[in-house]
Amino acid sequence: MDRPRSVGIAWYEPGDYPRIREAMADSGLPESYAAWQMSATQVEREVSRSGVAVVRVRIEPEAFLAWCRARDVAPDGKARAAFVREAHEADGG
Repeated sequence: MDRPRSVGIAWYEPGDYPRIREAMADSGLPESYAAWQMSATQVEREVSRSGVAVVRVRIEPEAFLAWCRARDVAPDGKARAAFVREAHEADGG
């Protein structure tokens, strides 16, 4: 299987982070935005070093929750990954 040229990564704005954490059905996100951001930027660097471009896909809480309702899925890590993948592919990724 060929390595993708680019991948999407979930990205949150600081003001959205508390609402995202509150809405999630799982506890897959760190308590603080700073901890999440540190982890996300580390993943971003590692993927970039492998030669794959990383595209930040913003997850806005209400849009994401509406997306989940429309697909009848729980707002969890699996849904976040699917949301990012779908948004990234829609942008030509």
